[in-house]
Amino acid sequence: MGKVVINSYEDFEKLVGQQIGISDYVELTQERINLFADATLDHQWIHVDPERAKVESPFHSTIAHGYLTLSLLPHLWNQIIEVNNLKMMINYGMDKMKFGQPVLTGQSIRLIAKLQTLTNLRGVAKAEIKFAIEIKDQPKKALEGVAIFLYYFE
Repeated sequence: MGKVVINSYEDFEKLVGQQIGISDYVELTQERINLFADATLDHQWIHVDPERAKVESPFHSTIAHGYLTLSLLPHLWNQIIEVNNLKMMINYGMDKMKFGQPVLTGQSIRLIAKLQTLTNLRGVAKAEIKFAIEIKDQPKKALEGVAIFLYYFE
């Protein structure tokens, strides 16, 4: 499935209630987890100490930070949709966000996105995207919620 291309508010309107797309998988390697730990100063052993995690963790592995999983949302979203004719786009908020299960080091995740609602706020498109971040070969989602973006078209 290729990228959905949006050039106007009207293009967005046609997608309300529909699944917009599915991203490629991204692997969460120990290196990526360590870099995120460095960036956020969250060096809890469950994320960065593979030897200790093998023994003491109920997962027998290090796990990705939940916020690392969430922070990949823009990258995964950009694989699904291309929005043209923009002055800017703003992350407006998150609703009903829930972590379903941890992502073990080495697992891969992908995004599934559906345009839940679209509101015209005096020329600004407020898009509410129902999303799920899936873990490859796992029945339970890593993360689900509604991302809210404001699109300022030219």
